[in-house]
Amino acid sequence: MNEAQLHRTRIKLCGLSKTDDVRLAVDLGADAVGFVFYPPSARSVSVAQAAELTRYVPTLVSSVGLFVNATPEWIREVTAEVPLTLLQFHGDETPAQCAELAAIVGLPYWRAVCVGPDATAGDLLESSLQYAAAHGILLDALVEGFGGGGKVFDWSVIPTDLGHRAVLSGGLNAQNVSEAIRRMRPFAVDVSSGIEVPGAKGVKDPARMAAFVRAVRAADAE
Repeated sequence: MNEAQLHRTRIKLCGLSKTDDVRLAVDLGADAVGFVFYPPSARSVSVAQAAELTRYVPTLVSSVGLFVNATPEWIREVTAEVPLTLLQFHGDETPAQCAELAAIVGLPYWRAVCVGPDATAGDLLESSLQYAAAHGILLDALVEGFGGGGKVFDWSVIPTDLGHRAVLSGGLNAQNVSEAIRRMRPFAVDVSSGIEVPGAKGVKDPARMAAFVRAVRAADAE
C-alpha cells in the first residue's frame, strides 16, 4: 500500500436531491452521499425522493441520512423505505438519544458537533468522549439553526485525539479543502454548500462537485 492510499481522505457529498447529482457523485468517486431528512431545510428530500435516489448508489458507497431532533417514528419511517447505511445526527440529541435512535434501526451513526468561536480543543475532546459510541464526530461551524451555514471555523482547535473519527465540515470548498486536509488529516470531509450554485441553496453545481473531489485527491497525493 502506497503513501497516498494510507492517507486517503473519505469524501461525503451532502444535500443531494437530484438523480443526476447522485450519479455524478458516484462517478466522481465519492465515498458517501448525504440525504437531508429535515423538512425546514432547503436541501430536504421526501422519503419517496430518497428511495428513488438511492437506487443509483452502489453497494460500496454509503447512503447517509441527516436528521435533526428526529423522533423514533420518523427514523423508522425513513429507513423502512430508504436503504441508508449511516445516520447523521445534527440536532440537540444527547448521547443516550443518539444511541437509542441508532439502535432502533441497527445502523451506525455520526454525531455533528458545532464549533463556536470560543471552543477549545478540550471542549471538542469532551464532546468526542461523550459520544464515544459514534463512528464519526462531524465538526461543523456554529451557526444559527442546524448546519449548512457554509461557515469555516478555526481548524487549529481540533484535537489530534479524534483520529479516525474526525469528519471535517463547515465552509469547505475546492479552494480550501486541500489546506484543511494537509493541516488536519481528517478521516473524512463533508461538503454541501461548497458544491452548490452561488446563491441557490440546495442546487448542486457539477463543476464545483468535480473540483472539490479533485482537490481532495490532490491533497492526498501530496
